[in-house]
Amino acid sequence: MEGENRLELVRPDERWAAEVWDYKAEFEARGDHLDGTADLGAAADFSHWLSDLRADDSPNTVRPGRVPADTFLAVRRSDRRLVGMVNIRHTLNDYLFQFGGHIGYSVRSSERRKGYAKEMLALALDKCKGLKLDHVLVTCDSENEASARTIRANGGVLENRVPEGEGFTDRYWIEVGV
Repeated sequence: MEGENRLELVRPDERWAAEVWDYKAEFEARGDHLDGTADLGAAADFSHWLSDLRADDSPNTVRPGRVPADTFLAVRRSDRRLVGMVNIRHTLNDYLFQFGGHIGYSVRSSERRKGYAKEMLALALDKCKGLKLDHVLVTCDSENEASARTIRANGGVLENRVPEGEGFTDRYWIEVGV
């Protein structure tokens, strides 16, 4: 793995429309889940998705049933390629407390196994400091060993495993240290 600092987190805007839609298409072609993308998989088009993101970034405009959150594109510095996405929730509702956590993320399949998820999570944890979160919950499917390694590499401590659907969700806490 190359050194850290290969990625930066940027806010999506209209300039990223084609790259975001390509990201979505890559996940859909493989039947993968678009975790940490603020429901990109359900979006009919980029402009509506972006509008929803912007609504959700403030407690005054957040959509019903959602919590305030920031969504970022993880962009490789060397070539400006969109390699992943991160969603940082400012607070937790009951569902997020049990299953979703403060941070969700995904890496496109063509860029996996390169250490990007670990770097993305570290960058997201830095953003959490600005939100005055001293510890954050990060979860993963209990069968997803790669995600569990990513979380542990960033200081995650397993609290418990909870049943969800036909499987289990592992709940990790990470001390951020504001």
